[in-house]
Amino acid sequence: MSEVRPKDVLTPFRAAMAGIAYTFRTQRHMRFHLYTVLVVILAGVYMNLGLRELMVLLLMISLVLIAEMFNSAIEATVDLVQPSYHPLAKFAKDISAGAVLITTIIALAIAALLILGESRWEQIKTNLTSESVGTPYVWRIVLGMLMLIIIVIIGKGLGKRGQVLRGGLVSGHSAFAFFFAMAAVFISDNAVVSAIAILLAAIVAQSRWEAKIHSVVEISLGAGVGVVLGLVLFGLLPK
Repeated sequence: MSEVRPKDVLTPFRAAMAGIAYTFRTQRHMRFHLYTVLVVILAGVYMNLGLRELMVLLLMISLVLIAEMFNSAIEATVDLVQPSYHPLAKFAKDISAGAVLITTIIALAIAALLILGESRWEQIKTNLTSESVGTPYVWRIVLGMLMLIIIVIIGKGLGKRGQVLRGGLVSGHSAFAFFFAMAAVFISDNAVVSAIAILLAAIVAQSRWEAKIHSVVEISLGAGVGVVLGLVLFGLLPK
């Protein structure tokens, strides 16, 4: 009767460490995330964060690293199953990369909130909403940019061609260009500045048509979105 050998408890640990090492060695984004982890931890210690704040910070950092490792595993699996190009394979990779992006953005936002502290954020808010020249418009610009990103992504999702950063139903370049042009029109209240801003926006839109990235309809939709949003945020809302 053969002797039953006890299970090697270190084997799973060695396999896990090998996976971490392989991800670090082969994935540039993983190396960047790990370097960022060191910087954020040092910044947290330097800012004298409390134990709870450091625990939240470490949790968010862990989520980013885990998301990056899952992304690498999904990419490796997709390449193994489908070595040649396939739309569904690209779709799977894009989704996993998007998950990493969302996790990273949330982690950076939480890290900024923790490191700066509540008192510092209140001071920044007071400065941005003060009555000094130009500052009341900062929040409108930030809000407009966020809304434009959402609208453009939705528009590109509804279209049947193009990609997120190239082509699609709504021209993102035109939308942003005409939004900033409308912001310049209302903020400057100067005919010359307004004319230059609109001309620059038109040049941006024309470049998308010249490069055959967008059609006239797609450029017009993007310009319309930017103009309408600019009118609402800078023209209709009270000063």
